[in-house]
Amino acid sequence: MLLCVNSIADKENMATVNITKKEVTRDLDHCDIPYYVSEFVEREVGNDYDSLRKLGSLIDKLSENKKQLEEQVLTVSSEVPKRIQKALKNAEDSKKSLNRLLEEEALLSDSIDSHLLKAEPWMEELGVLISQVEEIERHLSYLKWISRIEELSDNIQQYLMTNNVPEAASTLASMAELDIKLQESSCSHLLAFVRSTVKFWHKILKDKLSSDFEEVLTQLRWPFVGPPQSQAFGLAAPANAPDVYNNLETLFCQLLKLQTSDELLTKPKQLPEKYSLPPSPPIILPIQIMLNPLQKRFKYHFTGNKPTNVLNKPEWYLTQVLMWIGNHSKFLDDKIQPILDKAGSSVNAGLEFSRALVMLILEKLAADIPFLLYDDALFCHLVDEVLQFERELYSVHGYLSTLPSCMHILSEESCFQRWLTVEKKFALQKMDSMLSSEAAWISQYKDITDVDEMKVPDCAETFMTLLLVITDRYKNLPTASRKLQFLGLQKELVDDFRIRLTQVMKEESRASLGFRYCAILNAVNYIAAVLADWADNVFFLQLQQAELEVCAESSSVSQLQLGQLASMESSVFDEMINLLERLKQDMLSRQVHHVFKEVTDAAKLYKKERWLSLPSQAEQAVMSLSSTACPMLLTLRDRLLQLEQQLCHSLFKIFWQMLAEKVDTFIYQEIIMANHFNEGGAAQLQFDMSRNLFPLFSHYCKRPENYFKHIKEACIILNLNVGSALLLKDVLQSASENEASLKPNQPSATAALNELGVYKLAQRDVEILLNLRAIWPNTGK
Repeated sequence: MLLCVNSIADKENMATVNITKKEVTRDLDHCDIPYYVSEFVEREVGNDYDSLRKLGSLIDKLSENKKQLEEQVLTVSSEVPKRIQKALKNAEDSKKSLNRLLEEEALLSDSIDSHLLKAEPWMEELGVLISQVEEIERHLSYLKWISRIEELSDNIQQYLMTNNVPEAASTLASMAELDIKLQESSCSHLLAFVRSTVKFWHKILKDKLSSDFEEVLTQLRWPFVGPPQSQAFGLAAPANAPDVYNNLETLFCQLLKLQTSDELLTKPKQLPEKYSLPPSPPIILPIQIMLNPLQKRFKYHFTGNKPTNVLNKPEWYLTQVLMWIGNHSKFLDDKIQPILDKAGSSVNAGLEFSRALVMLILEKLAADIPFLLYDDALFCHLVDEVLQFERELYSVHGYLSTLPSCMHILSEESCFQRWLTVEKKFALQKMDSMLSSEAAWISQYKDITDVDEMKVPDCAETFMTLLLVITDRYKNLPTASRKLQFLGLQKELVDDFRIRLTQVMKEESRASLGFRYCAILNAVNYIAAVLADWADNVFFLQLQQAELEVCAESSSVSQLQLGQLASMESSVFDEMINLLERLKQDMLSRQVHHVFKEVTDAAKLYKKERWLSLPSQAEQAVMSLSSTACPMLLTLRDRLLQLEQQLCHSLFKIFWQMLAEKVDTFIYQEIIMANHFNEGGAAQLQFDMSRNLFPLFSHYCKRPENYFKHIKEACIILNLNVGSALLLKDVLQSASENEASLKPNQPSATAALNELGVYKLAQRDVEILLNLRAIWPNTGK
């Protein structure tokens, strides 16, 4: 840099140098000082020799720049060593500091070790003393617990000596709470002492209160084995009734206070875990005592070798339990529930009573079912009776679905799989019998017009009733997974029934307009409609949600299907409905094809009609139907009437619309477009269509001509008067020329056709139709 500056200064100080404009090339690979000097001189002086006067100021400026650059170089070269020196000094100071700290740490460590060595004997002595203090504290706490328990025990004894049973029961409840608090303690002897004390006083109090309570119940003629109206006392009001009910309330409340200790000492009987019963609290003590006589009766009659304990009569014990619940419900609601409410208990007396009796049923079922699994008749009978019991239990007695029920027993794996197998077996047998019945394809309501809109054959209605009954049987199952298995069975049955219908349909395919073929079509339509209706039912929507969760966990379906399930775009029956709809469309297409073939066969003479030589309308007194059209229209009429009688309204509507579309296309393409028409021929065609063909469909819609747009619009074109036809022809020709020459502002051919009522036919088709007109006037063109 300095060399470059010095060179520039030397160059400019050469006053004797003759400055001329000379191009200097640049060397890109080296520091090209001549190039920079040349650039500088050219920029500052150029070709103007007068500018040489500025050389003095330029030299001064460059000298100043040179001086500043030298100072910067000196400053930088002197500052770098200073910074390095300062950093080294700081490092030295840090090292000294660290050494000093290490020395101090060593001294302090030696001091601590020495102190610990001296204090070790003291620590051992203090440790022994602390251990002794802790041991004494534990003993003191132990003695306090024993003292507290003995104090409570003495209090209970004093209360009993003074016949203060309520206070004794309250004190026992406090002792039971202490027992619960001590559960986590490792003092086994203390726990045993507390438990034995609680057990001792609990037995005394329970025996005393139970005896008194049973005596009061006896006065009330408990239990009520007959209906409420035949009960001698329970809800009646004799003279001593107030005293009896007061004693009942007092003893009931005192027994409630023993509930905590009773739960500690009594382990309720539990069924095996395989039944997956929901957790439920023990039955409250007073209700247990009230149930004792009923439990004894149940076990006496329905266990052992009693004649009432037979496997083929489950309805005996199920009905007995329902009778007991019904006989005691009023007393429990009117007399016991107010006592519970007054005591601040959340227990429902009726439900508690029912729950205890239902547990008897569950134990009985768990014992009996293993002996019934392989006898289809007995097992099916048991399931039927259990389901009937459950229905009455829920609907009449208000039992809750969150409590243990018979469905938990039926949901056990081996029992449930057997249930599914038997259900499927009997359903298939029922399907065989319904399809082989003589009345299988006859509607039960054929003579009742208002009811028989769907024209459902007996087999289809019986099948859907079977599915409905199956739904009713499994809808109260406790888990969604079990319900989904039954739903899978229903889908299998629907698919099996569809296959059977398809087989019968193929047998009847040669007579696709026959009664049985139409009955099969009505059946398919009915089943699809009912399944679509069920898809919106809350129960099946819940199953759809459960199925979505299962599919999401198993990853067995695509993301698209999961999305459709989650958004409710599809339903649990979609696959079945789609298959049925496909079968329905196939059968309808066969019928339409059959009728259409008959119509085309009957129209052979009509196709050969001499349209070109028919007399004009003016030459005829009255227009009449073409004789050659009669066979075609008669065939059409007869088949429409026949199928209207045999198909339900929705199917027949699809049928005649499909047929109308095919007839429209056939007449347009095979008759109109294949012939030439004079004025009489065009008029006759229009008469045949508008006055004879279209009215055949007027019974099914208000404007049948809208289903024959090709025919209708072709008749319009063929029957235009000559002037309108010529004008339309010119417009269409001009439109074609304008389109070719890209002149968009000319009159539109579409607008001209729309004015005439032509919307369906394309411009090219209209041009062809105009050319089919046989007589055109000589226009001089």
